[in-house]
Amino acid sequence: MTSVDLNADMGESFGPWVMGQDAELLEVITSANVACGMHAGDWDVMAATMARAVETGTGIGAHPGFPDLQGFGRRRMQIAGRSLGNLVAYQLGAAQAMAAAAGGRVRHLKLHGALANICSEDEALARAAYEGALSVDPDIIIMVLAATRQQSAVEALGCRWAGEIFADRAYNDNATLVDRSLPGAVIHDPEFAARRMVEMVKAGAIITESGKHIPTAVDTICLHGDGKTALQIARAVRGALAGADISLEVFPGRTGAF
Repeated sequence: MTSVDLNADMGESFGPWVMGQDAELLEVITSANVACGMHAGDWDVMAATMARAVETGTGIGAHPGFPDLQGFGRRRMQIAGRSLGNLVAYQLGAAQAMAAAAGGRVRHLKLHGALANICSEDEALARAAYEGALSVDPDIIIMVLAATRQQSAVEALGCRWAGEIFADRAYNDNATLVDRSLPGAVIHDPEFAARRMVEMVKAGAIITESGKHIPTAVDTICLHGDGKTALQIARAVRGALAGADISLEVFPGRTGAF
């Protein structure tokens, strides 16, 4: 039987401002990417999210982003080299502390928003970011945007990694995500999202807007917890995968080139 992981970005509330349906999502997904306080989230939100993830047996990941609360980490910033690595290491350390306090541990790391997009285009920046994380935990699994420069970086570093595809985002022909400002970039229809995920998992490939197939490692499926239909998409994808005889399991991580 084919298996795949289902992950969601979460822990992105801030003080009294609530973002997403994290508690409900944690009943559906197998891995959680928890915001680390820079693009979203705070210490109380992190603590609550980590504790609930431990209760549900969900794999915990750190989700570092640019220091951009107002822009939700979706505005590009010019941070490079050692400073970028330190930014990622700083946020991973916070996630590790909060997970440990909740009786859990951080097993993976996934970049957020504009930071992820930049690193999907620039291998040197991706490598700098990941080296920051690996300096804290050499065994951490790096979740990458499959078939992008992020994947090239982890393959070169020889670290553990997992290839990610998106249920709620459209793809360009170079495997990067269609810019959010463009029509159709963000997918809100749960049934459409579910059908395309089954198709991609079975094909072992990203299927772009033009219909191009890009063979790649399909280890985990992501949906954005801040999306208005995130919970419905998660449930639809999980149901469609089960109907296609595809089981949900936390990804083990891989090493080397795909």
